[in-house]
Amino acid sequence: MNAADITQEARFPQELMYAAASQYYLQDATQADIAQRLGVSRATVSRLLTEARRQGIVEIRVHRPAALAEGPLAGEVAEALSLKRVYLVPKVSGPALGPLLAPGLAKALAGAGLESGDVVLVSSGSTVYECAREGLGHFPGVTIAPAVGGQQDPQPWFQTNEATRLLAERLGGVPSYLYAPALPGPELFYSLQHEPSVRRVMDLWAQAKCAIVGVGSPPLMRQVVPAFVPRDAPSLRQAVGDVCSRFYDRDGEPVGYPGSERLVATGLEELRRIPCSIAVAVGAEKVLSIIAGAKGGYFNHLVTDALTAESLLVAAR
Repeated sequence: MNAADITQEARFPQELMYAAASQYYLQDATQADIAQRLGVSRATVSRLLTEARRQGIVEIRVHRPAALAEGPLAGEVAEALSLKRVYLVPKVSGPALGPLLAPGLAKALAGAGLESGDVVLVSSGSTVYECAREGLGHFPGVTIAPAVGGQQDPQPWFQTNEATRLLAERLGGVPSYLYAPALPGPELFYSLQHEPSVRRVMDLWAQAKCAIVGVGSPPLMRQVVPAFVPRDAPSLRQAVGDVCSRFYDRDGEPVGYPGSERLVATGLEELRRIPCSIAVAVGAEKVLSIIAGAKGGYFNHLVTDALTAESLLVAAR
């Protein structure tokens, strides 16, 4: 926009801006119609509408449909999957999932009744990592701890200590880091059981009031899985998903793999005992994973989008 255009917009009479805006927004007139009626160019009408919004003559409000928040769809999915509650956001698409899913996760956390001293676990995974970077509310004094050990993969979402740091920073909580690999060798695994700093975090798993977990799609369908997961293990052909790198089949029953007995991660039984375990997951490829994880009881709250919710209903019938 050149200087002449800026000067012209600054001098638009408010009556002219109001006339253009009322015809466009209230009478559904086209910009071409308005230009003809007002005796100006179509480009001027566009600038009139822009300036009307900038000056507050026009205010646009987008109301969240009740069906997405507290309406029938969320309730139907919760009933179909035997979950305590489902939080829906509009359709999620594109590479940046965090900003779109964060409002739903923020509502779930607000309903968890978190107080200072409560323990919140956080899993690895790109969806959880991206959500941890967003504003999710303020819960000063809560303890944030990893639900799974670190991994050698270079992607930041595999590093649960980083997700822990981000989440603690956003929530106003206190991070408790886990300095242990997700799948150590036999000797190191034995040593870690007696390492005080590691033992302290493991003890937090049994005390957790809340957990934020991702839901992994079937391992054989993924482009990227943690390096310690043996994709060629025959047992993993039965796996339809995982929570905290704990795999399960379509009935929600655990699926082991070579070395999984040494996994440094919250156990599935521990996940079942957490009062508010929140799964954050979207996408057609995760529908079966979500259904089986809910059947296993590994989470009791779900944050997802409306499209995934509709697919869940169809698949659960």
